[in-house]
Amino acid sequence: MIAAGRGPLAGLGGPGRLAATPPAAGNTGGMPHTGSGGERTGAVPSPPAVGPRTADGLPAGGGSSLELHDLARRFGDVVALDGLSMTVPPGQVVGFLGPNGAGKTTAMRAVFGLVRLDRGDVLWRGAPVGPADRRRFGYMPEERGLYPGMVVRDQLEYLGRLHGMLATEARAAADRWLGVLGVSERARSKVESLSLGNQQRVQLAAALLHEPDLLVLDEPLSGLDPVGIDAVGAVLAAQAAAGRTVLFSSHQLDLVEDLCASAAIIDAGRLVAAGSVDELTSAGQRRLVVKVHGDLAGAWAAGLAGASVSRVDGGAVRLVLDPGADPQRVLAAAMAAGPVETFAVERRRLSEVFLEAVGASPAAGRAGAVPAAGAGQGR
Repeated sequence: MIAAGRGPLAGLGGPGRLAATPPAAGNTGGMPHTGSGGERTGAVPSPPAVGPRTADGLPAGGGSSLELHDLARRFGDVVALDGLSMTVPPGQVVGFLGPNGAGKTTAMRAVFGLVRLDRGDVLWRGAPVGPADRRRFGYMPEERGLYPGMVVRDQLEYLGRLHGMLATEARAAADRWLGVLGVSERARSKVESLSLGNQQRVQLAAALLHEPDLLVLDEPLSGLDPVGIDAVGAVLAAQAAAGRTVLFSSHQLDLVEDLCASAAIIDAGRLVAAGSVDELTSAGQRRLVVKVHGDLAGAWAAGLAGASVSRVDGGAVRLVLDPGADPQRVLAAAMAAGPVETFAVERRRLSEVFLEAVGASPAAGRAGAVPAAGAGQGR
């Protein structure tokens, strides 16, 4: 969070723009352009791409990609980022995943110059991120960056003007996004009177007002009910379909799997897995779901050679095959036990990919690696 007394988006004033003087003190969470935190010296090797790439090695969907090169940041003895490199391509929703303390929030804040890096570069469209770029970015912090005592519509208009919009443009954009996100009836309410879920929708509206080229959203689904999740998911999908670059973090992995085309998983400030959701969930050991009529406990699979039982749910046995195991032998064993009602190949869930990737990382088993971001040390 920005120190109390500074407004959201502090420092975005300029010729023809509203000065960034806050209308009232309160809870803040802005985006001053304080620099990318580290000088760029010489050529930087391309980081691994999160999403698919074209034949010439560029991110699929165009050149409006966000690149993190070798980001490093320590807070005393705590390592928040440890050589993190990744590319976020445009035109798709990318999930940014990791356990608590993995460095996600620190990396996101670095994009906006809110963290001074010990090493590394943040690039946008192949060049170091600067103040003009950040005016075209949208940021939604995990800790809400809204003035609690200010009227919702007035606050959104104010934030839009900080991004260089005319008052009439900002007001129209505020009304439109409040309608899209289902909170237009609370436009004249103070932020502090809204439920946590509705505050979350208003915070997202603030990030979208100026039609940003890049959206970076830290836990945007937190506190939302199923209707709110659907509304936010539709907005993120529409932004990606329009060619924008969308990166968001979440611990709700099933929702990430449904919403995202690609995902990056980090642990202890390092990238431990990345790729399209299809690639991540299709890789690894093969999995089968087999159900034998009348065997609710899945007893037929006990001691089955070449496979291990992952779980049994209402007679449906989920099996993980050993390398080289023949699924037909599994089918034969099931048929010998009784009529087979289900026999299907099953992909890994993203949650399984996450647990495997984090469990295999050098930081596995280490708890409390990074202090809370609210104290300045990101998650």
